Amino acid sequence: MQNITRLFDFPYYALEKYNLDSCFLDKKNGTWVSMSTQEYVDKANAISRALLRLGVQKDDKIALISMNNRSEWNVMDIGILQLGAQNVPIYPTISEEDYAYVMNHSEAKYCFVSCSEVHAKVKSIQDQVPSLKEVYSFDSLSDCKNWSEVLELGADASNQDVVEDRKAAVKAEDLATLIYTSGTTGRPKGVMLSHSNVVSNALESSKRLDIPYGNSKCLSFLPVCHIYERMMIYLYQYSGVTVHYAPIDQISEYIKDVKPHVMTAVPRLLEKVYDKIIAKGDSLTGLKKKLFFWAVDVGLKFEPYGQNGWWYETKLGIARKLIFSKWKEGLGGNLKLISSGSAALQPRLARIFNAAEFGVMEGYGLTETSPVLSVNDMRNGGFRIGTVGKLLDNTEIKIADDGEICAKGPQVMMGYYKDPEKTAEVMKDGYFHTGDIGEIDSDGFLKITDRKKEMFKTSGGKYVAPQLLENRLKQSLFIEQVMVVGEGEKMPAALIQPDFEYLFKWAKENKITISENSDIVLNDNVIAQYQEEVDVANEAFAKWEKVKQFRLTPDIWSISEGHLTPTMKLRRKIIKEKYIDLYNDIYGH
Repeated sequence: MQNITRLFDFPYYALEKYNLDSCFLDKKNGTWVSMSTQEYVDKANAISRALLRLGVQKDDKIALISMNNRSEWNVMDIGILQLGAQNVPIYPTISEEDYAYVMNHSEAKYCFVSCSEVHAKVKSIQDQVPSLKEVYSFDSLSDCKNWSEVLELGADASNQDVVEDRKAAVKAEDLATLIYTSGTTGRPKGVMLSHSNVVSNALESSKRLDIPYGNSKCLSFLPVCHIYERMMIYLYQYSGVTVHYAPIDQISEYIKDVKPHVMTAVPRLLEKVYDKIIAKGDSLTGLKKKLFFWAVDVGLKFEPYGQNGWWYETKLGIARKLIFSKWKEGLGGNLKLISSGSAALQPRLARIFNAAEFGVMEGYGLTETSPVLSVNDMRNGGFRIGTVGKLLDNTEIKIADDGEICAKGPQVMMGYYKDPEKTAEVMKDGYFHTGDIGEIDSDGFLKITDRKKEMFKTSGGKYVAPQLLENRLKQSLFIEQVMVVGEGEKMPAALIQPDFEYLFKWAKENKITISENSDIVLNDNVIAQYQEEVDVANEAFAKWEKVKQFRLTPDIWSISEGHLTPTMKLRRKIIKEKYIDLYNDIYGH
């Protein structure tokens, strides 16, 4: 096998090196259905042949919109890329208006959808997209052509020689995909990533993936339309890892079934797993409860490489045997590596999960950097809690005068599609300006301190980094989401979305009877409890940074209601607008 230089080289490499009977597995009607590496390659070639017959040319754009990860997505991806055309993945839950914008901006020729829900949205805007010739669905729908028709059209292999010619003509530096960032403000931007951008990132990141090649299993549930999970799927092919796809809302049952060795996660998910474990411990009684929280206490003091000395390691050994081993069983029993990205991980979670031997390794990157710039690795002293690890090989970072992280390397994007002005704003002297503030310590570990755009100044002229405060506040079991506000105001304050499940449980135990979310957020006893939580979080901060006031919101913040981006980041402007009355009440406007 020649070197992997283009994304469609991965399946051929995997076929030659591992030839797995189960490369991808999807659960259909309660049963796992597997696709072998050979079937993956064969189907991708059939898609390429069919797309040629449908008139797809080099540089044509094809949209893929799937509600959950599934093997059909991967087949389409390779089938599209082999022709020198581009895959435009669209996040399923964005608005119809954004669907229309992305398809028009990219001039998508065909669109493949997963299910009736996505199809209904596409159908509602189809006549607004003149470039769109046809829509196909993976699920069988009465009012939409099925993707099996495309596979059938490609069954005749007589034009495979044309596919081979097209493949040979694709260069590493050619555009492979347009990924539209969900952006916390304004219209989505189309990030142009070349084959080389993503290939280099998968190959360099694989050096940090400490799992046995050829016989490991992963559970994949983070959306493959994002570059983070998508790059990992290429990396899994390179490493001979069997990929089990799971819907994001059913992870806990799938994890027990699959018993994966590796998975990717976002901090929000790890926070929820931890909160559930703690809630279970809370329901224990007597000695069992004492022992459980003793182990948690030991875990929260964890440092890698035996830095805490022999006595701590002895206690940790006991905690692992008696308590943490049960946690491991609850998550399938085999999990040894969880790669965490997309937002800042609370150090306490890195400590407790590594104490419990889950191997949570935090990394850092952006869509524009394909995505990984740095990642922790337990081997060779490459892990430090509170950092996002050391830089990948061939990646260069410089810290600008204002603290902004600027990156250079083979993974940095080609630019924003049809937007040279926005490209010029972030690409300066060959460096991509990330918009994040950070520092590199003397051992080469990168630490992110905040988003440049999110830092604000109070009216007293003091700078506040909201993310640090938010991460500390979210350590409370009572807090599901929080946004720190106060730009240009006399002090920082917070809008808080309670963890309603935990809050109602607590209210019941404390004989506070309330039935509605809207009533519970106004209850004096509840507010007093939240004041205690805020006071504890404030202890870690300087006087001008402390959250002086807060208000509880009655809604659950969600992607569909616009509070959060598809990657679970806060849409600060929209949240502020939604709760402007609470904001004005805080500051007496």
